[in-house]
Amino acid sequence: MIQRGIEVASRGRGTLDITAKVESVVVESGIITGLAHLFLRHTSASLILCENADPAVRRDLETFMSRCVPDGDPEFEHSAEGREDMPAHVRTILTHSSFSVPIVAGRLGLGTWQGIYLWEHRTAPHNRRILVTIQGE
Repeated sequence: MIQRGIEVASRGRGTLDITAKVESVVVESGIITGLAHLFLRHTSASLILCENADPAVRRDLETFMSRCVPDGDPEFEHSAEGREDMPAHVRTILTHSSFSVPIVAGRLGLGTWQGIYLWEHRTAPHNRRILVTIQGE
């Protein structure tokens, strides 16, 4: 088993492809068959497994989420860090803070059109930490 932290800098709200960073931890581990578990150590961003060919997919997800959980919703009480504070937390709850990907032949077992993304829910840039745990043989 190996456990490594990955740090990524978001540019503010939107998605950031982290597939290559996760893949490098898998390769470094030397594990041939197993699981890579990712855990995001934040409450206002998400991890998603998503279409990697057309960026319009991720833009459409942002449009959808903005409609479902709008910034400045008057129903929300918590706003300590601004209009998008509580909406960012709700977006995280509706998506994922962690998930696992199989390791096959020493690489991430992703499908052809899959990529791993950090989805930043805040409007300002943030440094985000992801804990990657590799298990297998």
